[in-house]
Amino acid sequence: MSWLKQYYEEEVVPKLMEKFGYKNKLEVPRLKKIVLNMGLGEAVQNPKIIDQAVEELAIIAGQRPSIRRARKSIAAFKLREGMPIGVMVTLRKNRMYDFFTRLVNVALPRVRDFRGVPARGFDGRGNFTMGIDDHTIFPEVDPNKVEKIKGMNITFVTTAETDEEAFELLKNLGMPFKRKR
Repeated sequence: MSWLKQYYEEEVVPKLMEKFGYKNKLEVPRLKKIVLNMGLGEAVQNPKIIDQAVEELAIIAGQRPSIRRARKSIAAFKLREGMPIGVMVTLRKNRMYDFFTRLVNVALPRVRDFRGVPARGFDGRGNFTMGIDDHTIFPEVDPNKVEKIKGMNITFVTTAETDEEAFELLKNLGMPFKRKR
């Protein structure tokens, strides 16, 4: 069992039960999955960039990502239906907890001038999305081998009904949200 999962069950669940008045442990929101997504619009001109992104995201996630293809053609972007334009991977169970731990304790502190994650990324249904401009903040990625720095979106999907519940869940798990002034 992952350290974070054990921490969730022993520390976070009682705190959330007390704060929101849940009567059953199964009512308490939990992390369902984490989705990592790299949108690569420049893959239209340089298809080789997709292979690099697959390699780098596989190293970061510990799981092979799938290639996302364009659903429809857009002439203004020189994009045709079926062209590869991104990569994504969905993490569940132990890999999800391991990634969350590495993100919060290793990667985010390496961001220059990091003052916390903005809390405006909630979607109204208890899910949280944040963006990273530089994927080389993960120590697994060797910056000397990276040709182009890529950004990525990270979505935390929870079982929470409201944003407030999801915020408390992520905060108690260790997500460093910005302090409100």
